[in-house]
Amino acid sequence: MKLVNTLVLASSVWMLSGCGDDVGKVSLGLFTTKDVIIDAKQDPKIPGVTCHISRIEANLDFADPSDMSISCRQTGLITAADIAKIDKSKNGEIVFTESLSILFKSLKVRRIFDAQNQTLLYLSYSTKETNGSHKHALSTVPLYGSEAWVSPALTNTPTTSAMNNP
Repeated sequence: MKLVNTLVLASSVWMLSGCGDDVGKVSLGLFTTKDVIIDAKQDPKIPGVTCHISRIEANLDFADPSDMSISCRQTGLITAADIAKIDKSKNGEIVFTESLSILFKSLKVRRIFDAQNQTLLYLSYSTKETNGSHKHALSTVPLYGSEAWVSPALTNTPTTSAMNNP
């Protein structure tokens, strides 16, 4: 009985997990069970960034919903303290993940920090190859104009006259 209760609870949580973030739903036609879903997801470590992700939802279908699109924007304050909390490695860190199909395919969004250009990169990608490709999309959020922006240090570049006089 405990196993049945646990399975019912788990399936209920799974079914409701995608409900809260939907901001749009567009039907792909009268004779299809596929829709374009648009979710709004706030970055958990940088609450001043919101990503809108569009993807195909194929209800009652074994379709392979790999295509997605992402657009991230600054929608609130971004501070230096927010940037200090994130993983700054070349791999960045996964900030969102969502199941795309019963075929064990997931959509993941990874945040990567481009320190040189002071820009947050948000890469969305599917975890399974489709037609020889892993589908992916990229969006950027520049820190320029935010509280997290750090002015570039003045570089000590030689002047033109010093370069002409050896």
